Order: sequence, then C-alpha cells, then structure tokens
Amino acid sequence: MRDFAKELTYKTSRSSGAGGQNVNKVETAVAALWKVEDSAFFSEEEKVLIKTKLANRINSEGILQVNASEARTQLQNRKIATEKILALVNAAIIKKKPRKKTMPSKAQIEKRLSAKKKISEKKESRRFKF
Repeated sequence: MRDFAKELTYKTSRSSGAGGQNVNKVETAVAALWKVEDSAFFSEEEKVLIKTKLANRINSEGILQVNASEARTQLQNRKIATEKILALVNAAIIKKKPRKKTMPSKAQIEKRLSAKKKISEKKESRRFKF
C-alpha cells in the first residue's frame, strides 16, 4: 500500500445534519483533494489506471475528492478522509488477473450428462401413461 498522503490537500467546511451548536459553529467536515496528474508516487501507467477506474470520482480538473464528516472533530475527519482516499487509490491500481480458459474434462462432461439423464428419467417416470 503506497502512502502518498504528503500530496493531499485538505479543505474544511461545516458538517451537515443534526448536532446543534457544534455543527453550526465549527468546520469539522474535511474534504481530501488529490491531483492525480501531479503525483510523483505513481507511474504514468498507474495514473491512467487510476483515472479509468475512478473516473466517476475525479472532476474535470483531474482532482480526486473524498469527503468525511462522520466524526465530531476536524482532526478525526481528516484522518478518515486520508484513509479513504489511500484505500480507494491503492485498490484502483491493483490489476485483475486475466482469466485462463479451460476445457471441462471428459469425466466432468460425462458426469453432467449422466446426472441430466437421471433427472430426465425420474421426471419421465412421474408422467401419467395411457
């Protein structure tokens, strides 16, 4: 897992929802922002992979934004936002293994066909015959 937290910038805002004075006065919600193109931690190939997999989360300026407003303090929300964005990006750079095509063995094919035949015969025997 790569830690590119040094490249993140943070923006704070007031949290929404219930909470009384704390919500109305204190800017506890945190948005973690990361410019994908300016990253020194990832190769060009990995940046392309990140852009394609996280396209719906990256805005038109090429900035990936993750918001956190679960906790009551700005410090906790900053930590949560950082963990979220690191997990997102690190999951995006993992390449999927290509599927190897395989053929079922003759024994497997025979087993499947005999099971089908057995079920067919069972159902046939249930029929009312004249």
